Amino acid sequence: MVAKPMVASRPYATYGLIAVNLVIFAFCALQARGFDMIRSQLFVDWALVKPWVADGEYWRLLTAGFLHFSVTHIALNMISLYILGRDLEIAIGIPRYLGVYLTALLGGSAAVMLLGSGTAINAGASGAIYGLMGAVLIVVLKARVSPVPVITIIVLNLVLSVTIPGISLLAHVGGLVFGAAATAGILFLPQWVLPTGRRNPAAASRVGWIAIGVLLILAVAIGIGVGISYGNTHVLVG
Repeated sequence: MVAKPMVASRPYATYGLIAVNLVIFAFCALQARGFDMIRSQLFVDWALVKPWVADGEYWRLLTAGFLHFSVTHIALNMISLYILGRDLEIAIGIPRYLGVYLTALLGGSAAVMLLGSGTAINAGASGAIYGLMGAVLIVVLKARVSPVPVITIIVLNLVLSVTIPGISLLAHVGGLVFGAAATAGILFLPQWVLPTGRRNPAAASRVGWIAIGVLLILAVAIGIGVGISYGNTHVLVG
């Protein structure tokens, strides 16, 4: 048994996330006086670049997920966010939906920090959006519906991540794994760890939030830990 989520009749959180991304994109474009986002000070201050995280600018692990390089970039991500988010948010509830989104975003950043290049500039909501793909897969498995269509979509998107230049496969895979894990923690973990007599909505909710909390801490710990290690290595190499 899982806790009854805070259900919304409309995907208000999804609308809110889209609005935040669009406002930030518009602000960066105004600063850049065009769409060369590197000319935007906010973009420079928020993008995920490993050496800058190593310098202690850990907020970049989060803020990079709200930046976009171009109109095409943000358009594709926001359309994907709307398509994936509207039903998922209503299915699992607003708080848990936002928890999954944040976990996937930070999981994508953690993967970039762990395995990515030290010179790459990373930005975009796609890590979080891939996390929503993973979340939808877990929901489908919980509902005992054929997962083939969702798996096909995920595989096709991963293939595109490999074949199209300039796309961060690491952010996508990291977001996918963390988003799926967070949703599994919500939907499956309570029945795995709680004795039958204690499977009530409140206990199931606590287990789900503990799972999200552990994954959030893990993602942040990886991002910061790799940053510190990278910084120390950089100093030693000189």
